[in-house]
Amino acid sequence: MKILLVRPRLIGDVLLTTPVIRALRRRYPHADLVYLVEDLAAPVVTSNPHVTETIIIRHRKGWRRLLADLSLARRLRARRFDVAIDMHGGPRSAWLTFASRAPVRVGYDVSGRTWMYTRVVPRPRGYAPRHSVRNQWDLLRAVDPSCGEAPDPDRDRIEMPVPAAARQNVAERLTAAGLTSADQIVVIHPGAGNEFRRWPESSFAEVARVLASEHTHRVAVVVGSAGEGSAVARVAGAARATAADRPVRIIEAVGWPLPELAALLERAVLFVGGDSGPMHVAATTAVPIVTVFGPTLPVHWSPWRPAHLPFVAVEPEALSCRPCDQRVCAPGDFRCLRRTAAAQVIDAARRLLETR
Repeated sequence: MKILLVRPRLIGDVLLTTPVIRALRRRYPHADLVYLVEDLAAPVVTSNPHVTETIIIRHRKGWRRLLADLSLARRLRARRFDVAIDMHGGPRSAWLTFASRAPVRVGYDVSGRTWMYTRVVPRPRGYAPRHSVRNQWDLLRAVDPSCGEAPDPDRDRIEMPVPAAARQNVAERLTAAGLTSADQIVVIHPGAGNEFRRWPESSFAEVARVLASEHTHRVAVVVGSAGEGSAVARVAGAARATAADRPVRIIEAVGWPLPELAALLERAVLFVGGDSGPMHVAATTAVPIVTVFGPTLPVHWSPWRPAHLPFVAVEPEALSCRPCDQRVCAPGDFRCLRRTAAAQVIDAARRLLETR
């Protein structure tokens, strides 16, 4: 059997599909599991032991995307997949699933796209209190109803294997930065995919400064993608500038490959960030996690991993506009984030560090 999984982007969303990959491999041990993904999120699945092959496409726009997708459609059709699963539900992923011409094509009940599938999965309207992984499981059941066992974070956790080379590279980076095995690394990610989930940089700087100054061997490593370099520099710079006469160690880590970020998180004692890709990368490890939630809810997007691994969700007070679709801030002031004080996150971080 040949099964195509279509989930072009983003990093966190691709990570949240890995429990389904594991379940498919468990159900079909000899199947070819082919994953279609864009290059940015490709490292999530290229090293996954349950994936037979990864088809990597570039994130393009306009006519370049159209030409690339037409060429890709021909390639997919030639592969003669038995099953194609659209794990996204967007226009592009729906069309690529349809273009595969697989006899069984599974996707969500999204207006205007259901005709592209042979099996349509109902999707809750609005904000049902249900985790994203459980929603993905509905697609799995549509492929094979015998896969009826509910997803279990202990058995079916999200995963991204870390190559030995990545661990070695991180060890060399940390040594070059003057760190030793005695140092406690607190990883802080101030970025987010959009402004609706971006906690103020000044708040992240305060968290970095306080946590790094409370222990002689503690180091705050502020991380970000290549496109987040300026934000990382501002947060790290503000943390250093407000440290007064007490020295703090703040390190900037920008543009590290995803496997190296995961290797760094394996070594860390704490992760602090928003609801974004690096938070889900942290969830593949055992590192304690503090997540600042704004327009999104933990019931949908909390780290999918065993309950014994420490996690604290820091949320705003009840707001009538929360959760939202992250297109327009109704009050106009992003209060779901800006009303969350740095002290709340610092208190949560201290609790996890003290119980470590």
